[in-house]
Amino acid sequence: MRRATGGTRVCTVPGACGTSGSHPSERRRAGVRTGVAWGPGAVAGHPCPVDVDAPRPEHADQHPRERDRRAVVRQGLSVAIATGLYGVSFGALSVASGLTVLQTCLLSLLLFSGGSQFALIGILGGGGTVGAAVAASSLLALRNALYGLQLGPTMLPRGWRRFAVAQLTIDESTAVAVSQSATPLRRLGFWVTGLGVYIGWNLMTLIGAFAGDALGDPRRYGLDAAASAAFLALLWPRLRAREPVAIAVVGAVATTLLIPVLPQGLPVLAAALLGALAAWFWAKRWSAADAEAAE
Repeated sequence: MRRATGGTRVCTVPGACGTSGSHPSERRRAGVRTGVAWGPGAVAGHPCPVDVDAPRPEHADQHPRERDRRAVVRQGLSVAIATGLYGVSFGALSVASGLTVLQTCLLSLLLFSGGSQFALIGILGGGGTVGAAVAASSLLALRNALYGLQLGPTMLPRGWRRFAVAQLTIDESTAVAVSQSATPLRRLGFWVTGLGVYIGWNLMTLIGAFAGDALGDPRRYGLDAAASAAFLALLWPRLRAREPVAIAVVGAVATTLLIPVLPQGLPVLAAALLGALAAWFWAKRWSAADAEAAE
């Protein structure tokens, strides 16, 4: 049957248009082209035209709910605050290592990579050469290039945005971005976290550079643990299957064993490499096991 509704004919046959019942259209709620219009559950060749004013169905991932967007913003801001606060430690240590306030602030503005910055001032403060400091800092920054390869298909930067995305591609922005389920949410998480950390880190660097002596050792306030806690909060929800748990264990064990014997920052890179190798090995092994089980 059909009944008129404001000049638009709507099918009232139960299940005929995917509204209820066991019609095959029930399995096509995403919407299929009918030849006359688009509608929820419409089936090609169905005799009942659907509401021509109904919007075309869109994939849910491309239009996340406002609730999901707010959750990503909260997540990004919490990570940005935790990480930005630790910038006061860099500001204080950098000035104590012999750099001026201007040099310290320029490092945060232009280099903007916590591990690389700490490595640079650590070598300079320990009496190392500028060449050694730059080399160590550049080596640690290689991970950001890997992050860029991972984020490129998601961010698709063009024009001036390429420079902005490159500058904001850090551990925190990448972690928040890749933890999201949809592309728009990944982009939102990247920008919120990246901009939040950039602003907070540079502001706290300035404060630490000016007030380093008065603040004392920033680690006594627990700021060094805040960033690590934020990363654990991002990682924990992803440990729901044997593969990520196994890879996380490999990374944690490798980092713990290598910290006493490698310079700062290198244990993390080595652990990431071992984790990638473990993921590749186990992926092949589990795929073969699944194929055998299916047979």
